[in-house]
Amino acid sequence: MLFQSAESRYNQWVREHYRFLLRSAWALTGSRAIAEDVVQDCFANAWKHREQLRDAALARAWLFQIMRRAAFRQAAPSMQSLDDEEQPEQAAPDAGLDDKLDVVKALARLAPIHREVLVLFYFDDMPTAQIAEALEIAPGTVLSRLARARDALKLAMGVPATPKADVNVTPFRRTKT
Repeated sequence: MLFQSAESRYNQWVREHYRFLLRSAWALTGSRAIAEDVVQDCFANAWKHREQLRDAALARAWLFQIMRRAAFRQAAPSMQSLDDEEQPEQAAPDAGLDDKLDVVKALARLAPIHREVLVLFYFDDMPTAQIAEALEIAPGTVLSRLARARDALKLAMGVPATPKADVNVTPFRRTKT
């Protein structure tokens, strides 16, 4: 079908990007309810201004920018950790689930600039170039934020820092002796 209705194009857009945006919004806000509202606002605003999307291949990064702004506008005053809000409906005794919840709780305690790069890189498998586009920063800045975010996540999870002198580094190429 060569010509699609606006409604079918919108529905396709939502199917392609909803889960990504919801995961990202949830990680940024710490609340599924707020994340759902943010994603709905994101799609409404994005569809309204869809002519501003320069390249369809960059839709995910463009939608993330819109969602990120909406998340900070809507949730900034009420950001809180999962300790105070939404617990899983059924908490089965599963160590893997506990580990995942610990990571989500630790993410909620990070600064937003650290949380967003971790979510985009690890949860959404977004390459650093796309993260840079989504956050409107340089790729080198993405890498430095990732490094700082990993350290902050370790601290938030109570993992002791490894002294730099004790770290074994394997060189990529042999050194001449």
